[in-house]
Amino acid sequence: MFDRRLLSNFDWGFLLLIVFICILGLTILYSAVTAGYAGTGLPPLFKKQIVWLAVGFAIMMGCLVIDFKEFANLHFLIYAACVGLLVATWLVGHTGGGSQRWLVLGPVRIQTSELMKISLIISLASVYSESISPEGLGFAHLIKPALLCIIPFGLIVIQPDLGTGLLLLLIAGCLTLFVKVEKKVLFTLGVAGLCLVPLVWFFGLKEYQKDRILTFLNPERDPLGTGYHIIQSKIAIGSGMLTGKGFLHGTQNALNFLPEQHTDFILSVLAEEWGLAGCVVLLALYLLLLFWGLNVSYNCRNMFGSLLAMGVTIMIFWQIFINVGMVMGLMPVVGVPLPLISYGGSSVATNMVGFGILLNIRIRKFNTA
Repeated sequence: MFDRRLLSNFDWGFLLLIVFICILGLTILYSAVTAGYAGTGLPPLFKKQIVWLAVGFAIMMGCLVIDFKEFANLHFLIYAACVGLLVATWLVGHTGGGSQRWLVLGPVRIQTSELMKISLIISLASVYSESISPEGLGFAHLIKPALLCIIPFGLIVIQPDLGTGLLLLLIAGCLTLFVKVEKKVLFTLGVAGLCLVPLVWFFGLKEYQKDRILTFLNPERDPLGTGYHIIQSKIAIGSGMLTGKGFLHGTQNALNFLPEQHTDFILSVLAEEWGLAGCVVLLALYLLLLFWGLNVSYNCRNMFGSLLAMGVTIMIFWQIFINVGMVMGLMPVVGVPLPLISYGGSSVATNMVGFGILLNIRIRKFNTA
C-alpha cells in the first residue's frame, strides 16, 4: 500500500525539470522529422514520441508505488527476465539496419538491450550493498558482478550492438570504482585490459566496427561512406554558430544531408537551428539532472538505495557524454541516443524507469529499514 505521507517528500522541482527537457526534446524532434515530410498533420514519428513520453511518465509514477528496497529482493528475477528477453531477441528478434536488436510484442517493438541497463544497475547495487568494505573489494567479491555483466554483454554484442554492450561495461565499471576495489585488483585488471586491446582489435571486432574507429580518427578517409555521418554532423554544428539559423531553418536537416537526424544525431539539429546558445541550455539542464541524481545518492541513508541512485546517474551521464562526443566527432559512432531528446520508445521507457527510481529513493531517503 502506498503511504500518502510520502507525497510530502515528492520532488516537484525534479519533475518539472524532466518535463522541460521533454518539451525541448519534442520541439527539436518536430524539426527533425518534418524535414522532407509531405503529409498532412503531425508527422507519425512525432505523434509516436508523444505517446511514448506519456507511457514513460506513467511508468515513472508507477515506480513510486513500490518501496525501492523491494528491488533488491527482486533483482535476480528482474535480471533473469531481461536476460530472457535478450535470448528471445537473439532467437526470434526483428532485424533492422543489419542488427537483430528488437523484439516484436504485438504492436510494440522493444529494444531489449535498453531494459538491460536498469536491470544490471539493480543487480549490481544489490550485490555490492552486501559486500562493500572500507578496504575495497577483492577478486572473490568481483566474480558474481563479472558474471552479471558478461552474460548480457555477450548477448548484446552478437546482435550486434557493440555500443550498448560497452555502455553496460562502463556503467558497471564506474559503479564498481564507486564502491572501491583493492589497489592490486585495479592494477591487475588495468594491465589485463591493455593486453586484451590488440586481441580485441584483430579477433574481436568486425570490419565495419574497425572502420568506425578508423573513421573517428580520420573522417576524410571515406567521406561518402563511413565518414559521412560525422562530416555532415560537423557541418551542421559549425553552421549554427552562436544563435543558430532559426527553428525549422536548418539547411543540413531540411535538405536531408544529415543522416539519423531524429535519433543518434538529433543534437546536430539543435546546434544548427539554435546554435551554441541552444546547446548550452540543453547541457545546463542535463547538468542539473546529473547533480540532482548525485544528491539523491549522497542523501540516501540506505546503502542499496545510494548505489542504485548512483548507478542510474552514471547511466544518464554516459549516454549524454557518448552521444555529444559522437555528433562532434570526438568519439566513434556507436548508436547511443540522447536521453529524452532522441526518438525511441525503448530509450524513453528505460530513462523514465531510472527517473522513477530516483524519485522513489528521494521520497524514502530517510528510511533505512
